[in-house]
Amino acid sequence: MSPIAAITTTPLGLRCLAPLCESSPEGLPRNGERNVKHRKAARTIQLWISPGLQHEAANLNLSYCVYDTSLSAFLQAHWRKYEGFVFCLASGAVVRLIAPLLTDKTVDPAIVVVDQARKVAISLCGGHQGGGDRLTLQVGQLLEAQPILTGAANGLELPAIDTLGKPFGWKQGTGDWLGVSSAVAKQAPIQIIQEAGTDLWQKHLPKSHIFQFGFPEFKDRNDFPSPQARIWISPIQRTFSPDAALPKAQWHPRVLWLGIGCERGTDKALIAYAIEKACVENHLAMDAIAGVATLSLKADEVGLLELLQEKNWPLKCFDADSLKKIDVPNPSEIVEQAVQTPSVAEAAALKAAGSSQLCVQKHIVKQPGLTGAVTVAIAQAQTEYTGRHGQLHLIGTGPGSLSQITPAAKAAIINADVVIGYTLYIDLIRPLLRPGQIVEGLPITQERQRAERAIDLARWGLTVAVISSGDCGIYGMAGLVFEQLRATDWNGEVPAVQVFPGVSALQSAAAKVGAPLMHDFCAISLSDLLTPWPVIQNRLRAAAEADFTVALYNPKSKTRTQQIVFARDCFLQHRDPKTPVALARSLYRPDERITLTTLQEMFTHPIDMLTTVIIGNRSSQSHKGWFITPRGYLQDSVEARSQKTNEESL
Repeated sequence: MSPIAAITTTPLGLRCLAPLCESSPEGLPRNGERNVKHRKAARTIQLWISPGLQHEAANLNLSYCVYDTSLSAFLQAHWRKYEGFVFCLASGAVVRLIAPLLTDKTVDPAIVVVDQARKVAISLCGGHQGGGDRLTLQVGQLLEAQPILTGAANGLELPAIDTLGKPFGWKQGTGDWLGVSSAVAKQAPIQIIQEAGTDLWQKHLPKSHIFQFGFPEFKDRNDFPSPQARIWISPIQRTFSPDAALPKAQWHPRVLWLGIGCERGTDKALIAYAIEKACVENHLAMDAIAGVATLSLKADEVGLLELLQEKNWPLKCFDADSLKKIDVPNPSEIVEQAVQTPSVAEAAALKAAGSSQLCVQKHIVKQPGLTGAVTVAIAQAQTEYTGRHGQLHLIGTGPGSLSQITPAAKAAIINADVVIGYTLYIDLIRPLLRPGQIVEGLPITQERQRAERAIDLARWGLTVAVISSGDCGIYGMAGLVFEQLRATDWNGEVPAVQVFPGVSALQSAAAKVGAPLMHDFCAISLSDLLTPWPVIQNRLRAAAEADFTVALYNPKSKTRTQQIVFARDCFLQHRDPKTPVALARSLYRPDERITLTTLQEMFTHPIDMLTTVIIGNRSSQSHKGWFITPRGYLQDSVEARSQKTNEESL
């Protein structure tokens, strides 16, 4: 993926953009280095500065590149090399710089402007198709600036109609996209006729959306007002009249698998001609092609491989034994004698698509002046090919307040195509969600289902955020997701995984009551759903005897009430009854409750599943309402004073 360019010309602007560059993956250029290999599928931010800022950038330990021309000349030379530009400049200056370079919103990069005080981040250009709105939201979170979006769809909480299918790899087809977008801006009813591709996006629209699905004009018109625009989602290539009564446009999900057979040495041009001919004659969109399937013997066919590289189509190869098991309408004894299967094109198309019916039966194409012969068949898959590398973002959202989520975690949530988590945690981060995201909240007992769902969607090609409260790697979803991946022979790379840490419950509880974790500590969950109770008992005994400060998670539920009693009694065998204990419930939420008590008196206060319990060690103390566990820094001075007192008494 092409990186984002961040550009500034002033020292203040450099300090403003610094957090963006610090959040980028490793491998960015440092100290003026220019040749850099970027991680696959990582959207990196590359900082460009004027020559006079090199010393300050080096002092800030920032990765950077230097442009040694005018900024106008630099932009002209690099306009197509980046997906987007983040400027820390006056917005008027940015407008004048980019105006000569703008051509069409379908190809222009995203433009974001940030003020030097980091108060606002403005989506200036390429908001929808260029990804500017999403980039602005991410930049806003990383810089803690207010994102400013002006697109009409944002106010309606709808996915932008001209970027609707991008997460699923759909190709934007022909039509009056400006007219359709204008109808959306006017909140007019939009008719959606979807003949292929996932309907997942439909299930996550706001209740008051403006879309009409199917053909409501054939129903009661009082319930369905006349649509003011129409969108087709289909592999069919439709031609729209410029004089149509309402604007129309089309998306093409990549659901068509081409079965190809050819003579050895067939020209690339002939294969391309045969494919285009089959699509045109059957009114199928070339943009709806998912990929090509053929016999394994053809895996090294030069003309075919050249075409695949040119079109960026994947190739699926099947051996003869696999293909001969597929029922096809037009088997051939001649083909079977040659390659040990009665069908190549038809069988390969059906197997690749996972279908039992062809939408185009095989036909053989030859062309004067071109070498070879091509057989083409086409089958339609139920699930589209996204053409994307999926990603899993495992995110810790902290104790529940948006102010306690790291900027990087916020940006990752915003960037995700899908957000999955326990329903309560989804509700807590809802202000971060953007229109068009797929948001799936599942009950608290369905952790495994959440992990499996996230992995399936990521393998399909989506970017999936799996959220946990606290830190995702401490009693959170990260471990379960990794376990599930390992169980399915994950290669460690696809889907890509990134872990975003969060403030854990024990850290939040400790911060609320003082410094109880200043010396060695451990965390123990009292839930025996996944860990046998005898194992938990042994850990409690060991922690109590070893004098750890202990954080207890899941201390008590409606049906599980005796575990916390055992834990308290276990610690009373090794600690003073007046040992301080903190009870922290619903931290950073409206119903937060913090109680500082003692080991002996802890059961005089309510404890439940939302409570984190911290039990001090033998040196822990309470002082004026604060919980302190000494680290030992003052031990030498205490011993020295004691020794001096003893000497004076002698």
